[in-house]
Amino acid sequence: MASPIAEIVLDSLAEGVVTVDSHGRITAFNRAAEALTGLDRGKVLGRDCQEVFGPCCGGVCIIATTLESGTALRDHPGRIKHRDGTIRPVAVTTNRLLDAKGRVLGAVGTLRDLSRETVLEKELTGRWKLEDLVSRSARMQRLFDLVPTVAASASTVLILGESGTGKELLARAIHAQSPRADGPFVAVNCGALPDNLLEAELFGYRAGAFTDAKKDKPGRFERARGGTIFLDEIGEVSQAMQVRLLRVLQERTFEPLGASEAVPSDARVVAATNRDLKQMVEAGTFRLDLFYRLNVVRLELPALRQRPEDIPLLAEHFVHRHNRLQGRHVAGISDAALAVLGRHAYPGNVRELENIVERAFVLCGDGPIDLVHLPEELGAVAPAAAPGSALDRAEAQALSEALRRHGGDRGKVAAELGMHRTTLYRKMREHGLISMRTDPFKEG
Repeated sequence: MASPIAEIVLDSLAEGVVTVDSHGRITAFNRAAEALTGLDRGKVLGRDCQEVFGPCCGGVCIIATTLESGTALRDHPGRIKHRDGTIRPVAVTTNRLLDAKGRVLGAVGTLRDLSRETVLEKELTGRWKLEDLVSRSARMQRLFDLVPTVAASASTVLILGESGTGKELLARAIHAQSPRADGPFVAVNCGALPDNLLEAELFGYRAGAFTDAKKDKPGRFERARGGTIFLDEIGEVSQAMQVRLLRVLQERTFEPLGASEAVPSDARVVAATNRDLKQMVEAGTFRLDLFYRLNVVRLELPALRQRPEDIPLLAEHFVHRHNRLQGRHVAGISDAALAVLGRHAYPGNVRELENIVERAFVLCGDGPIDLVHLPEELGAVAPAAAPGSALDRAEAQALSEALRRHGGDRGKVAAELGMHRTTLYRKMREHGLISMRTDPFKEG
């Protein structure tokens, strides 16, 4: 049986942990395993693993199988029947336990509950997801409803929205649902290149067009043949380039540099900007005729501050994505951290939220992401937590866990949490984790 200290350690884990001896008898069964199965630890310890898990795992205990065969598993998909009759999706990791001489002592299995991830995935693949766009806001839902109709047409589309709202994702969604979906999607950042380079990038050139043109180079319009070309930051192009683009839209042809004749264009055009093109037309910096050609179908992406109900869904979506991409098991985001995320204005919109979550994902270990993993500037805009409040207790718990993980090494804790040492010391004193009398780093 597990020692008292080992039991404390195992009970602190979010994943269910089961160990068996060399005869397949259960020697450890932590609290998470109890919650996942509905079985009482006192009633399963010492019993045969196959006898306990066979009925709830489809007749086969994977841990017993690993003990017998020696085949380790990692994140093996499975289903466990809880004592209340509900079915829980799990990821099972197993391995033999060996002593220093390689003799088999038993086996261990960890059970990760995928219920929350499964629910989230169902939500995202249902009415709240359109390709890679995620939202539950009414305004975005109306936009989602328009996309299939817009995608089915051949009309030019103009997408408006602030930086970071997902304009390219919307353009890709339109392409993916269009008759051109099997063709290429070619994106161009029109604001990133000067005119001469942008012209060569868009329209290509022929060999001998200039000194370094040793061979023909197809441009983005040619590469997008049969597909979609996405012209991002269209409001940044010069008036000379506007004339070239107008000709492509009017005549459906373009001329590569150094070419003697026009080349037919067969690319659907989707353009995007974070600027007010009407205002630019009035100021004389954007051509009215080009504006009309681009503005056939106009779609506008709202800023994240205009749809705050999306913040929790998006944050969990980003955690789920990084778990999948990095093979991690971060257990979501605490309610206290979500409350702080929900109060931020997000001038960088969805892109800013994703960057915040990714940073917290790196810092939090196996999670969940908590207050201490968020950038300090977010805490500055949030109201201070009242002593004894849920927010206050959550921060104190997160600090305590970080200190325990690093054996009290405050330098390592500060580095992990991404905060200055003086900020860490102040928060530790606020939560009673150190005192002014004993703190060698006390201020003043």
